[in-house]
Amino acid sequence: MQVTIHRGTQEIGGSCVELKTDKTRLLIDFGQPLDEEIEKPSYPKILPDAVLISHSHMDHYGLLGHIHPDIPVYMSQGAKELIEVSNIFTPNKTGKINTRIVKPKKPFVVGDMTVTPYQVDHSAFDALTFLVEGEGKRIFYSGDFRGHGRKSALFKMMLEAPPKDIDCLIMEGSMLGRGAQEYKDEKEVEARIARILEERKEITFLFASSQNIDRIVSAYRACLKTDSVFVIDLYTAFILDKLRKVSKNIPQFNWKNIRVKFLGYHAKCLESAGYRDLLFVYNKRKIDLFEIARMKNRILMLARDNSFFPIAVKELDGARGAKIIYSMWQGYLTDEFKAYCEREGLIIEPVHTSGHAIIEDLQAFAKALNPRVLIPIHTFEAERYPKLFQNVKILTDGEEYQV
Repeated sequence: MQVTIHRGTQEIGGSCVELKTDKTRLLIDFGQPLDEEIEKPSYPKILPDAVLISHSHMDHYGLLGHIHPDIPVYMSQGAKELIEVSNIFTPNKTGKINTRIVKPKKPFVVGDMTVTPYQVDHSAFDALTFLVEGEGKRIFYSGDFRGHGRKSALFKMMLEAPPKDIDCLIMEGSMLGRGAQEYKDEKEVEARIARILEERKEITFLFASSQNIDRIVSAYRACLKTDSVFVIDLYTAFILDKLRKVSKNIPQFNWKNIRVKFLGYHAKCLESAGYRDLLFVYNKRKIDLFEIARMKNRILMLARDNSFFPIAVKELDGARGAKIIYSMWQGYLTDEFKAYCEREGLIIEPVHTSGHAIIEDLQAFAKALNPRVLIPIHTFEAERYPKLFQNVKILTDGEEYQV
């Protein structure tokens, strides 16, 4: 079987891997690079028999709009729901895609290849990794994964009962070169959020991705422990609503201690997408800035570095001294925003754990699968792999490798 990494051998984001036999072409992920806008793919013109999408982060699926709508695109139910949500609220649309839902450990056939998905722990909800078998070879694509989230049991299960006889492991390494984490797992993140809420005197803001369901759950559990009110926006309420069909354990807009803040842009997006009636449903839990101001010392408000945030701060008298729990990768934290917070007397405290595997977990993963060759992807530190792992083959973008 022939392996080609069209993009991702020397960067994080924009992942695109091609597996090819004499009869079948398969793409795994078709991501939008993080560092540039691409109107047309920079990859060779490819007409695959199918596409596999590991999870719902834009750097793994963002170029699906360039895939012919007749080509089947395999993904989890959770990834499908989140991609459809992003189509409503973001300018990067996938358009019509021929989605096929797959389930963990349920093999399916594409041409002369057999694909077995495995669910993994990652900051993207319902993320998958894939075992692809063809022409007597077994290739394992890790996607993005970790061992310290709320589904860490999946990582332990993989270590205890890994697929055998792996000829090639294509494995991510996002955390290489990023240093140690202050918070080792979601439990520590939840505990620190709860402690901040116990100590606060003003409103508390949470900067986190609405699609990071683990983090939303951590924040909600911290609110329940401290009898705080978790204020989410319409976008977040809609995400949680859509994921009900995947898991009944995901917090919902009408659960205890959750209220919904309406933003005009979000309301227009939902109305344009045909969800006008849903706005009346969410309205039952609506909260405005006046009510937030009255009970601000009980509020944890989900927020972002956008045009609404300064308006909210201005309207909430006494926001000076309030704490921002920054629960995202700090690379997103701009100097401009830090300067704004300093002027307004807002205190930024990073409380975050990565969505990706730490070095020790990468090593444990590679050791468990014991591949005949390991190929780095989704990393800026590919040259470090030979020192950390065995049987490493470093490719360049577009280089073909015969397994």
